[in-house]
Amino acid sequence: MESLIARKTWRTLEPIHGMIYFVPEAEAEYMHLGVTLQRTGYFASRAAPMGAVNADVVISTFYNFNPALVRAAMVGAWEIAPPSEFTKVRFRAVDAALRRAWGDDVVCSSEVHELASLLRRIAEVACEKPEGRPLFAGHSSVPWPDQPHLVLWHAQTLLREFRGDGHIAALTTEGLSGIEALVSHAASGEVPAQALTSSRSWSDEEWRSAIDGMRGRGLVTKSGDLAFTPAGNEQRKRIEATTDALATAPYAAFGEKVCEKIRELGRPLSKAILEAGLLPLR
Repeated sequence: MESLIARKTWRTLEPIHGMIYFVPEAEAEYMHLGVTLQRTGYFASRAAPMGAVNADVVISTFYNFNPALVRAAMVGAWEIAPPSEFTKVRFRAVDAALRRAWGDDVVCSSEVHELASLLRRIAEVACEKPEGRPLFAGHSSVPWPDQPHLVLWHAQTLLREFRGDGHIAALTTEGLSGIEALVSHAASGEVPAQALTSSRSWSDEEWRSAIDGMRGRGLVTKSGDLAFTPAGNEQRKRIEATTDALATAPYAAFGEKVCEKIRELGRPLSKAILEAGLLPLR
């Protein structure tokens, strides 16, 4: 199967996973635990399936966040609540947010049940190959929930982290640091630089320094707006191709027709999440 099919299938359903980083239901659950810093809720809840890891493990596996931000956010995180509690309340937030976006009728629908079943089978294939994917491996140890809409979310989460760990492998192979990975992303034109620096807490000085380093290696242009040189453009293509190749196997195990069915079932669900405002507009 072409890796493009796997990418399209993952991307179609990504809003189902990605909304958890923005919905007020998540912040409310973390605050109920005793979290006072919003970023603590994000880092601790996503890292929790790996256990009570220290900030260095989070820095390594999350990759492109400013290490100072991670260290500040993780101070005392596991004293607020154990990892299992962060995982539990994250699922509670998912349940509430999806019910808000879809309504109880859709949550309980045969379409959600079918999609959850299909995507779980794909995610379980990924779980057979956790080697070299630490964040994914942690999430793969989380017990499957019972309700189909939560099964669907967990399956997409697993496939997202499976792909993400492969993406980090591609970035490290190309010799890009965390902040340089963001420079590469910005130079591609997919996301504004300001959105990347503010969400990952990099200063203007750190950003300029990273750009200068990549200019010195001939990867981005030396003047004008941030853009790739031919060498940088080729590097970006290699990164994306490697990421796609490393993420394809679970989808390929079931073929294009199953992936097409997943996209057919997933499109209206993702659209509903966007229309409900669960994800910010770029």
